Amino acid sequence: MRGAARAAAAGLAALSAVAARDLLQREHTVLRNFPVVGHARYLLEAIGPELRQYLVAGNNEERPFTRDQRRWVYASAKKQNNYFGFGTDNDLEYTAGYPVINHRTFGRAVPPSAPSSAHDVQLPSAKVLGGPRGRAQAFRPGSVVNISAMSFGSLSGAAVEALNRGAALAGCLQNTGEGGLSVHHRHGGELVYQIGTAYFGCRDEHGRFDLDRLKALVASAPVRALEIKLSQGAKPGLGGVLPGPKVSAEIAAARGVPEGVDCVSPSRHAEFSDTDSLLDWVELLAAETGLPVGIKSAVGDMTFWHELTDQMSRTGRGVDFVTVDGGEGGTGAAPLIFTDSVSLPFQLGFARVYSVFARAGLQDQVTFVGAGKLGLPDNAIVAFALGCDMVNVAREAMLAIGCIQAQKCHTDTCPTGVATQNAWLAHGLDPNLKSVRVANYLETLRRDLFKVAEACGVEHPGLIPVDAVEVLTGRTASTPLGEVYGYQSDWGLPSAADRAEIIRLMAGDAPQGGSAPASPDAVG
Repeated sequence: MRGAARAAAAGLAALSAVAARDLLQREHTVLRNFPVVGHARYLLEAIGPELRQYLVAGNNEERPFTRDQRRWVYASAKKQNNYFGFGTDNDLEYTAGYPVINHRTFGRAVPPSAPSSAHDVQLPSAKVLGGPRGRAQAFRPGSVVNISAMSFGSLSGAAVEALNRGAALAGCLQNTGEGGLSVHHRHGGELVYQIGTAYFGCRDEHGRFDLDRLKALVASAPVRALEIKLSQGAKPGLGGVLPGPKVSAEIAAARGVPEGVDCVSPSRHAEFSDTDSLLDWVELLAAETGLPVGIKSAVGDMTFWHELTDQMSRTGRGVDFVTVDGGEGGTGAAPLIFTDSVSLPFQLGFARVYSVFARAGLQDQVTFVGAGKLGLPDNAIVAFALGCDMVNVAREAMLAIGCIQAQKCHTDTCPTGVATQNAWLAHGLDPNLKSVRVANYLETLRRDLFKVAEACGVEHPGLIPVDAVEVLTGRTASTPLGEVYGYQSDWGLPSAADRAEIIRLMAGDAPQGGSAPASPDAVG
C-alpha cells in the first residue's frame, strides 16, 4: 500500500510539473501577443497610491496621512461635519506609544458647549517673539498655528497665493521657504522670511549674501521675522538642485538667479562656519533689520545645541526663536534614505533640544516652534505639552487647498496643481476659493486646540502641562509624557509672567457661559 501511495504521489508531482510548464508557456504566449497585459503592472504601480487610498487601505493604514486624518482636514477646510461617530477605530490598548490626554473634572473657565463655539477664537502666542532680547520689532504672534516653510518653485504660484491669502484671513504667519519672496507672497498675509544656504532673494550676482538686498526686500513686504534654515526634516544636511528648465522667469526673479540655468542650494551656509559665527550673523541681521531672528533645524548630533546654549549663556548673544523640524516632515523631495532614516522624529528631537535649553535656564528667552505632522490636533497637543509655543503646518495646509496625497510632488505632475510648475495643472487651483479653505482649516485646528485646553482645565494650549499627557506602553500600562522624555516638573510651560499675561488676554476673548444657575443649596 505504501508503495502504491508513493507511486501516486510521484505521478501527481509529474503532472504538476507538466501543468506548470504548460501554464508558463501559455503566459509567455499571451505576453508576447498582448504586450499591454505584460505592462499593465506598471500602470497599476503608477496609480498605486490612489488605489490604496480610495479602494484598498483601511481608515488608519495609509501613510503619511491616514484616510481619517485626511477626511478631518478636508471636512474642516470645507466647514463640513468633521465629527466621527461610533467611537474610535484606533487600537488604543495594543498601540505602544499612543498618547492619551488627561482631562480635568474642574477647570478655571466655564466654556459654552455649542458645536460651533470658539470657532473664531483668537489664540495668540504666550510669548512675545523677540521680546526677551529687546528686538526693535518684537511682537506677539496672533496665532499659535502658522503656515510652514514651502517655497515658490516647490509649490505652484497659485498654491502659494492661496496660502498667503488664507494666512491673511486666518490672521497667521506664512513662512516663505528658502525659495525667496515672490509676487505670490504679496496678497495680505504676514511673512516669516526664510534664509537658506543659497540666500535666494538676498544674494548678489555671484550668489553671495547681500545685506542691502535683504533690507530692501523686508522693507517692501510684511515680513515680521527672519528664519535661518540650517536643515529640514525631509532632507537634513542635503542640498538641492532645481533643474534649469524649471527655472522660469518668475522663479528667477524671486530667487535672484538666471532664468533657465540650474539653481543650486548648497548643503551648508557660507556666511558662518560654527556656532560662534552663526550668533554673530544672527545679531547682525537683528541689528540691521530690527526683526526677530531665529533658526530652523532638524535634530541629529546634539553637540550643536550644547554649543549654542553655552554661547548664549556666556556671551549674551542669542536667537529669538528655534524651529525644530521632525524627521517625519516631508514637503521637500529627497532620497529615500534621508526621508526614512536621517534626523530624529519630532517628539524625540524636540524634547532633547528643549531639555538642553531648560538645563541652561534659557527656555523662557526663546520661542519654540514645532513642525512635522503637527497640523493634527492630537500631535499638536503633545507638542504644546512638551514646550512648544507655536506649531507650523505644511502638508496639512496642502491638503486643505486640494492635495490628494498623490505623492508626485517631485515629478512636476501633481494632479491638483499644488506642487507643480506646470501651468496647465496649476490653472485648476483657484486661489480665491482655496484661500478660504485653508483659513477654515487653520481656524478649526485652533478651535480644537482651544477646546482640548479647556478640557485640561487651562485657558490656552501653551498652558497644558506635560503631566496632562501620558503614553500607553501596553494593554495595561502607561507612562507620563514628562517621564518618557526625562522632563523636570516645571518644564514645558512659559514663564510665570508669560502665563499671567496670556491668561489675561484669553479671559477677555474666550467665551463663557452655558451653565445653569446655581441651586439654593449649591456648595462653593
